[in-house]
Amino acid sequence: MLRKQERRKGVHARIRRVVKGTAERPRLSVFRSNKQIYAQLINDIDGVTIAAASSAPKDFAVKGKKVDVAKEVGKQIADKAAQAGIKAVVFDRGGFLYHGRVKALADGAREAGLQF
Repeated sequence: MLRKQERRKGVHARIRRVVKGTAERPRLSVFRSNKQIYAQLINDIDGVTIAAASSAPKDFAVKGKKVDVAKEVGKQIADKAAQAGIKAVVFDRGGFLYHGRVKALADGAREAGLQF
């Protein structure tokens, strides 16, 4: 019987077989821990992280519900993408269900103008 984390890594490996990020359309990778949420824009061809945002910094603006925090992280990553000249991404949910905080991050990024 697989543990929850092992199952998630297997699902993520299946997703990564299909989802590849390029310079024009990088991969928006999401990682969710119990307390924080992280997002990165990754160019898989060059192996470079273009931009990153997370809820971990001490000066993070939003406090309160985790879903609200995730939405703000989505808006931040979309703003950083716009500064880097990126309009469209491919979404990598990292093996997590597209529900709750992962969905909130995606919705926040879409609201701020990111297309995927």
